[in-house]
Amino acid sequence: MKSQDIRQKFLDFFESKKHSIVPSAPMVVKNDPTLMFVNSGMAPFKEYFLGNAQPKNNRIADTQKCLRVSGKHNDLEEVGYDTYHHTLFEMLGNWSFGDYFKKEAIAWAWELLTEVYGVNKDILYVTVFEGNDEDGIPMDQEAYNFWKEIIPEDRILMGNKKDNFWEMGEQGPCGPCSEIHVDIRTDEEKAKVEGKSLVNMDHPQVVEIWNLVFMQYNRKANGSLENLPAKHIDTGMGFERLCMVLQDVKSNYDTDVFTPIIREIETITDKNYGKNNEVDIAIRVISDHVRAVAFSIADGQLPSNTGAGYVIRRILRRAVRYGFTFLNKKEPFIYRLVDVLSKKMGKAFPELKSQKQLIENVIKEEEASFLRTLDQGLVLLNGIVEQTKGDTVSGEKAFELYDTYGFPIDLTALILSEKGLKLDEEGFNAELQKQKNRSRAASEMSTDDWTILVDDAEQEFIGYDALEANVKITRYRKVTSKKDGDMYQLVFNLTPFYAEGGGQVGDKGYLKDTHGDVVYILDTKKENNVIIHFAKNLPDHLTETFKAVVDAKQRQRTEANHTATHLLHQALREVLGDHVEQKGSAVHSKYLRFDFSHFSKLTTEQLRDVENFVNARIDGKLPLEENRNVPMEQAIANGAMALFGEKYGDTVRTIRFGQSMELCGGTHVKNTADIWHFKIRSESAIASGIRRIEAITSDAVKDFYFDTNRAYFEIRDLLNNAKDPVKAVADLKDENNELKKQIETLLKDKAKNIKGDLKNEMTEINGIQFLAKQLDLDASGMKDLCFELGSEYNNLFLLFAAENDGKALLSCYISKELVAEKNLNAGQVVRELGKYIQGGGGGQPFFATAGGKNPDGIKEALEKSENYIE
Repeated sequence: MKSQDIRQKFLDFFESKKHSIVPSAPMVVKNDPTLMFVNSGMAPFKEYFLGNAQPKNNRIADTQKCLRVSGKHNDLEEVGYDTYHHTLFEMLGNWSFGDYFKKEAIAWAWELLTEVYGVNKDILYVTVFEGNDEDGIPMDQEAYNFWKEIIPEDRILMGNKKDNFWEMGEQGPCGPCSEIHVDIRTDEEKAKVEGKSLVNMDHPQVVEIWNLVFMQYNRKANGSLENLPAKHIDTGMGFERLCMVLQDVKSNYDTDVFTPIIREIETITDKNYGKNNEVDIAIRVISDHVRAVAFSIADGQLPSNTGAGYVIRRILRRAVRYGFTFLNKKEPFIYRLVDVLSKKMGKAFPELKSQKQLIENVIKEEEASFLRTLDQGLVLLNGIVEQTKGDTVSGEKAFELYDTYGFPIDLTALILSEKGLKLDEEGFNAELQKQKNRSRAASEMSTDDWTILVDDAEQEFIGYDALEANVKITRYRKVTSKKDGDMYQLVFNLTPFYAEGGGQVGDKGYLKDTHGDVVYILDTKKENNVIIHFAKNLPDHLTETFKAVVDAKQRQRTEANHTATHLLHQALREVLGDHVEQKGSAVHSKYLRFDFSHFSKLTTEQLRDVENFVNARIDGKLPLEENRNVPMEQAIANGAMALFGEKYGDTVRTIRFGQSMELCGGTHVKNTADIWHFKIRSESAIASGIRRIEAITSDAVKDFYFDTNRAYFEIRDLLNNAKDPVKAVADLKDENNELKKQIETLLKDKAKNIKGDLKNEMTEINGIQFLAKQLDLDASGMKDLCFELGSEYNNLFLLFAAENDGKALLSCYISKELVAEKNLNAGQVVRELGKYIQGGGGGQPFFATAGGKNPDGIKEALEKSENYIE
């Protein structure tokens, strides 16, 4: 059975059981501070489990893209070494929100596996929660009784809290679970060891394929459990593992989910899968990781140096280094796998097809960048090896190479072993642990349970129509972190405060009680569909009615910038073409940032055309046309633009200004005239095929023109009130260039004049002409002098130093004959002597330079240079 058919049979089965089939949510999480990525099938439905929202149907089924590479669920380092762990995987799931419970979930799981898919009942085992005295939770006798009606009791196994009690996190909904395991070993293997003894023992052919979670408890901050008001079902079946079972293979990578990618890797690298263990691991790593990276980019997360972007970059770099080390690929190639991937999975996940070109461009650029890093790292590692005394390389040095330059530690260890050296792994791990401790300390946070003041789960946002309202605090909790100290999170029954989302910052403002006391709202965010207001302290009278007031000036400026992003999007598509798509935005009160897909730098004329287009719409005084609660299909049919990577509900809000129409939940001006003016401040590249525009509107533009005008008159004053300041500056520039040329000529003449004196100062040591001296020259002059002297000698060692603008410079020249005969290296010399001037440098073996911030160290550096030839 093909993987596409396996996926469809699952969805069809649960549709027949009156479940609504919903599409996979974007893998990148935006409104849940506890997650970077969707790491389980239930993550997109947390708001339903928490009771913060009601689903359209209490029965739902889907296939969800999941990523497990950080935090509690981290499978990254296992990927490739076994045959059943992945970074990205599909989780097939069926969900009940207060509807059916254990009996139906168990019966339907068994029916689907054994009757629809035809899995042999004799290879299945199930587990049941055995209970836990510490929590006071009894054994799940109810699930056990349902299971023994359909499977022999000797195939029902007891599971501990680790394996059979599922928790959302440190706090929140949780409950016992029943796992279904499959034993696909050969009959000969089964005869040797009984399958039940291998369940949950990480055996590659005795694996869990489906987990049925029975959500019936709530975990509180103090660790205690309470019953949930409604019981839920949350199931997750590993799609890749299910395909392994139904396609009768022994590895996920032997299913048709992966084989087309593996065949393409074999073609590109001229390596064969299944012949060599190291090659096999590398191919599995790459075939897995390209899926994770491609889906992440399609969902709007580009590789970067922070947060979720860093996780994606780390995954891709792991794939690159396996290709570099074990497949001998020294040029980008992983991007070429995207075509196969989009053909294989594009039907189920159309974003792979629509974003294919962007995904390829980004991956190719990231590969090339990291390969350059590897080349640089190899040079640095060679330098470390040269400086190493003995047979063990310092763990501290290796960690610096890993942490500062991104050079993989396993690659360091491999190269050292090839050179007959060892790595101080304990020292490296100690440095790594120090870094982890620093990061952990910086991000430590404790969260109290919610204190309920009003038993009202419904919350209304009225901020589109009002900036003030009389509100009640329905619940609050204290959150403590090293970064912010104590903060309080408040929830109101209704709120005019807009919560951060869609790139727009959250509102600020204040609460005022009847006594005139004020509590300032410092930020507003949304968590699992609840709008949360942040304050440094609690009101004195928590149960009163408060006047909630949004900072109107900040909201107005933010609205102007948000509306400008819509007009900018329209302008870019008009000026550059329909290939332009929004890839991210940040809307603040002082500026806006807009990321978009485009293949080249915008010209001055294009930027001017974009600005003029937006300002024409501002001058046109276009009114806001807003429609709320529009069915998604109708909004798209009417021409509204949806953004990839955004999660939309069944009904949406549309925003139109003239011909610009988008799905958007943010706040906007009532008329484009309120923006006043639009000005682009910068345009740049942030990734291959992704450009960024930063711009300002409203008061920020007024300040910009005021500052520009003031600077203009200050420049005119400096130019003695020249009638044409531009021409006056151009004349000064020409004059400056001419003077620079004259200075360069003078310095060269000066160097020639002192060359004879320097030749007389040389001393011969061990057959080498040696000179170490401080000169009154710049870096260029010292270089010219080195090569002029070098042309007259084949046994020359020079170290020149100079002080320029309070900084120290070193230049080292060694005749190429000495480099070959005496194993001298100018690059190594300046790196080591650079420590005396508190700097560093490098270059070629025969010529290298260094710079530092301590000119007082020049004398010692010159003195130490003689040690290299004595």
